[in-house]
Amino acid sequence: MRFEVPQFIDVEDKLFGPFTFRQFVYLAGGAGIVYTLIRVLPLFIAIIIGLPIAAFALALVFYKPNNRPFVKMVESAVNYILKSRFYLWKHKQEKKVIQPIERAQAPEPESEKNKLKDLAWSLDILDQNK
Repeated sequence: MRFEVPQFIDVEDKLFGPFTFRQFVYLAGGAGIVYTLIRVLPLFIAIIIGLPIAAFALALVFYKPNNRPFVKMVESAVNYILKSRFYLWKHKQEKKVIQPIERAQAPEPESEKNKLKDLAWSLDILDQNK
C-alpha cells in the first residue's frame, strides 16, 4: 500500500487569491481601521493617521527583510522592548605568578655594526634555551 507524503508543509495555503489567510487578515484589518478613521475623524486628520496604519498593514503583508516575514521582525522588536534584560559579567582576575627566566650566559657578539648578525645570534640563543 502506497502513502503520499506531504511535500510543502511549511508553505501556507493561498485562500483569498494570492494571499494567505494571515495576509488577508492584515490587509482587511488595516483597511477596516483606515475606513473607520475616515468615517469618524475629519478627512485631513484621518489621512494623517491612516497613512502610517495603511503602510504598516502593507508592510506586514508584502515586506520581507532578509527573506523573513516582517511580522517576525516586529515580534522580535516588541519582545526586545518589553522583556527585561539582565546582563551579568563575571570578571575573574587570576593571579599569575611570574617566575624569572634563567638565561644562559652567552658571549657578546663581536660586531654591533651588523644588525642582521645580531638578530640571527639572538634567535640562535633563544632556540638553544628551548
